Amino acid sequence: MNSFDILSEEKLNPTAYQTPASFSIKSWAEEDRPREKLLQKGRAALSDAELMAILLGSGTAKLSAVDVAKLILAAVDNDLNALAKLSVKELMRHKGIGEAKAIAIVAALELGRRRKETTAAARTTITCSTDIYNLVRPNLQDLPHEEFWVILLNRANVVMRKQPVSTGGVAGTVADPKMIFKHALEQLASSIILVHNHPSGNRNPSTADIALTRKLKEAGQFLDLPVLDHLIYTDHGYYSFADEGIL
Repeated sequence: MNSFDILSEEKLNPTAYQTPASFSIKSWAEEDRPREKLLQKGRAALSDAELMAILLGSGTAKLSAVDVAKLILAAVDNDLNALAKLSVKELMRHKGIGEAKAIAIVAALELGRRRKETTAAARTTITCSTDIYNLVRPNLQDLPHEEFWVILLNRANVVMRKQPVSTGGVAGTVADPKMIFKHALEQLASSIILVHNHPSGNRNPSTADIALTRKLKEAGQFLDLPVLDHLIYTDHGYYSFADEGIL
């Protein structure tokens, strides 16, 4: 075939020598389209990428919404917990993700987090450090900064309230003992548990953590509000001052 024949073929069939990077979702079989697949087979049948594609609604000129979703997930090693830590601006760095789509992803993941929090908010009795960890996980999971919380308990060690005390940066936060005991006294709590997270994932207490714990323990003894534990939370485990015998 000479050059004239090739040109003639292209005029007759403009797509003959074009290979699109990805087909539009509309060109897929109906049972493979995320929305139709959800309706026909149920939400459990969809992959993470397909579920995210429904949130996105559309892709780019060369990528379907599913392709865009796969690229975003690949960037976090397909870890939904890592995805939940991304901000709107971080999501917008991906091709095909504008502000509206980034907000939709963040909002969906926040709803999932709040669902866990609602489940954990049922009447809970603290019997061990694992109970504490499970109780605060919905509040502290995926946070990129430190937060300090206090858990207020009644005489039967039933949780009365989880109360945020302070928010800090990546390296630390300041907890005011006056505010901690103010919350406890106002709610007539019988004892308290201290919790703060380490975004770095390091479970070990710092020198400041140990000093603060001792200070709060002494104050609690004076006010007849014993500090039962101080838990350092990370997404992959925790450190309990009570379990380690240093409270």
